[in-house]
Amino acid sequence: MSAQPRVDSADRELRSVLCPAGNKLQQKQPVKKPLSDNAKSLTFTAKKTPLSPSILRRNGVSMNASYSSEASSSCESSPLSIASSSSGKRALRRSGSNSSSTLRRNLTEERDDCFSDGRRRCAWITPKSDQCYIAFHDEEWGVPVHDDKKLFELLSLSGALAELSWKDILSKRQSFREVFMDFDPVAISELTNKKITSPDSLLSEQKLRSILENANQVRKIIVEFGSFDKYIWNFVNHKPTQSRFRYQRQVPAKTSKAELISKDLVRRGFRSVSPTVIYSFMQTAGLTNDHLTSCFRHHECMPKDEA
Repeated sequence: MSAQPRVDSADRELRSVLCPAGNKLQQKQPVKKPLSDNAKSLTFTAKKTPLSPSILRRNGVSMNASYSSEASSSCESSPLSIASSSSGKRALRRSGSNSSSTLRRNLTEERDDCFSDGRRRCAWITPKSDQCYIAFHDEEWGVPVHDDKKLFELLSLSGALAELSWKDILSKRQSFREVFMDFDPVAISELTNKKITSPDSLLSEQKLRSILENANQVRKIIVEFGSFDKYIWNFVNHKPTQSRFRYQRQVPAKTSKAELISKDLVRRGFRSVSPTVIYSFMQTAGLTNDHLTSCFRHHECMPKDEA
């Protein structure tokens, strides 16, 4: 009987065996020997080598699963359902920021301004406003005007807004009336530039000339229509336009109606009557009621049949 082939010990150590964890090499445990400094350095470097692709894939699956779990958990606790991507998170942050800013702006505009009389006013009037400015809002702004002198005065003062604020205009109003003869268009039309003296330098020379020229045109309109009141109120069918703005940002700087009036005035030879100036005039003279719905003057400036 022939002898079995001799297996070298080295071959026996490297032969693979099947086990539950998979194919592994069966090796003898090496005899531990003291490591030199170079070997220690090499061993430490080996520990820092990148993980194999299979390990990275396993870790990536675990991370994605964990991230999905956290995302689903956050969606259940939030009224909004978002994607787990970073772009979705950025979009949510932007929309949340916009919603917050809009809410803050609305709350600010709806705030109670805590006036001493307990009444709420338009947003451009605050408890710290000058008393003449508050009185202008409470007693004049938005009240329908039908007197020719008063209409011409408000038209002229609205044109002065290009150089002055309402606060400055109201503080110098008496000086305006003295210089322009209580804004009587017939009397002003008989004046010349040399007869007008403006001690306080109320307006530029260009604005002064425009008021003189507009007085001449108002006089012509009075001859044609019987009064400036009939002419100007005809554009709104002799009835104030009732705006129902809730927030100050909704109030426009001009409207199509203001553009129509401006165009006709320019055609007649008026100066400094842009659509913005005309709309300011319409607000002040009561051709349109632009008091905010939360303002106590909104209801008071409405016609009796609509109040």
